Amino acid sequence: MTRIVVTGAAGFIGANIIQGLNARGLTDIIAVDDLTQGDKFRNLATLQIADYVDADVFYDEFASGGYGQVEAVFHEGACSDTMESNGKYMMQNNFATSVHLFHACQKRGARLLYASSAATYGGSDTFREDPAFERPLNVYGYSKLLFDQRMRRECGLDFQRAMAGKTMQVVGFRYFNVYGPHEQHKARMASVAFHQFNQFRAEGKVKLFGEYGGYPAGSQMRDFVYIDDVVAVNLWFFDHPSVSGIFNLGTGRAQPFNDVASAVVNTFRQLDQQPPLSLEELSAQGLIEYVPFPDALRGKYQCYTQADLTALRATGCTHAFANVQSGVAQYVQWLAKQG
Repeated sequence: MTRIVVTGAAGFIGANIIQGLNARGLTDIIAVDDLTQGDKFRNLATLQIADYVDADVFYDEFASGGYGQVEAVFHEGACSDTMESNGKYMMQNNFATSVHLFHACQKRGARLLYASSAATYGGSDTFREDPAFERPLNVYGYSKLLFDQRMRRECGLDFQRAMAGKTMQVVGFRYFNVYGPHEQHKARMASVAFHQFNQFRAEGKVKLFGEYGGYPAGSQMRDFVYIDDVVAVNLWFFDHPSVSGIFNLGTGRAQPFNDVASAVVNTFRQLDQQPPLSLEELSAQGLIEYVPFPDALRGKYQCYTQADLTALRATGCTHAFANVQSGVAQYVQWLAKQG
């Protein structure tokens, strides 16, 4: 039986990866996490796993061969709070732990598929997997970038094509703005769609930032990627063990926050048997409201992100990504069923 490890297993992406593995009949899964935040157990409750191991115990035990032959490690465990200012904690959690895991995987003959982040690009206006465009704006982005740099060093600078003597697959995914089921525990770091769903249910309207950075109200753009697509791409690489490298994982299509808000409100309207409205109608009826851009975010805010998918497509991965309209509608319907 294929044994798989998922770190950050009770988290947003980790739990969805386990769900994707379960859908394939794979259940010999070691789930690794820190359940200090006990409510995260809900993300694991409906999943089939073989064992749960606390993150404080796992990494050293795995390095010493404590879990037998592991086929692959999906490493989603990290501090993902971009507002976290404790650099010592961030570097230990996101960088040092990942380096330790990488060496253990090479020693144990396990493949490593890990979470990087679009935060590695930070202030750049080009989102291509190239050091020239990597300009993190916070210590979170830097912690992710430093591990990517370490993998380039360990595996060869262009390890998309040459593993420089390494035999085990190593893949880093630069996640863009991921949204979808099982992110409720993330509080302020949850997706725009999640916050807008809750805001509309509570207040009957969605609030967006007004004009900023040369963009009209609500028109700042991000690459919003649905969680099912993130899982599908992870599993594509799991199915192609000869392909390694660092890859963007977004849709390749930036969409404005107005599109997310429109999809949220119109899905609510659909659930109430009401017809959809245009953005102009939603705004005129006060269902979407624009608020002044906050001073605290000026100079620290990305107005535009869009994944360059050239490297991903060059691997032969042809996965078709959902747009905001379909992905957000599916997500709002799921959230509405949760009560």
